[in-house]
Amino acid sequence: MIEAEGIIKTYGNLEVLRGVDLSIRKGEIVSIVGKSGAGKSTLLHILGTLDRPDKGALSINGENTTKLSSKALAKFRNQHIGFVFQFHHLLPEFTALENVCIPAFIQKRNEKEARKRATELLKYLGLGQRLEHKPAQLSGGEQQRVAVARALVNNPAVVLADEPSGNLDTQTSEELHNLFFTLRKDFEQTFIIVTHNMELAAMSDRQLVMQDGLIIKTEDAKYSEI
Repeated sequence: MIEAEGIIKTYGNLEVLRGVDLSIRKGEIVSIVGKSGAGKSTLLHILGTLDRPDKGALSINGENTTKLSSKALAKFRNQHIGFVFQFHHLLPEFTALENVCIPAFIQKRNEKEARKRATELLKYLGLGQRLEHKPAQLSGGEQQRVAVARALVNNPAVVLADEPSGNLDTQTSEELHNLFFTLRKDFEQTFIIVTHNMELAAMSDRQLVMQDGLIIKTEDAKYSEI
């Protein structure tokens, strides 16, 4: 579903990505691991079309995203890619329901339809009693689940997560990790996750190990079933 070939990204004299190739199948959960500065987040941003490579090609669902204009790329991103970050980036003045609806409103979906989809997701994620709560009224784990619902509201082809459990305690991290696998089981959702959490990495279908701007090793899952 995702094919990246020869991805190169340079900032000034620093070559952050030095020709990365990778392939992701639909319904796969892939983790990207490696030391700080290895290029993990830069790669994730390029896979999420938040940044463009200097060289190389990226295809998502058969669309060569490197050939799209900025406006077309923004529309493609909204329709096909969901994001979950370490810091939830929820808008503090909006309720959980309103935060989840935002990507759907950007897509100009019918408001009633967007609210229905957002409500269903929040209930599915155990937040049915928190629809009208603002982020400050939610726990860290609840905020992250709202962020997951927001990532899913437009039925994306892939969800990209950058250190999604990095700001959570151990128990809440485990709950979030298990949630990703439940979403894969129930919806065949595809995830690419940058993480320093080796337990999450070990649960993934594959671990891509990065070093000095390259994927130097691929490790299959240690656990065949979650």
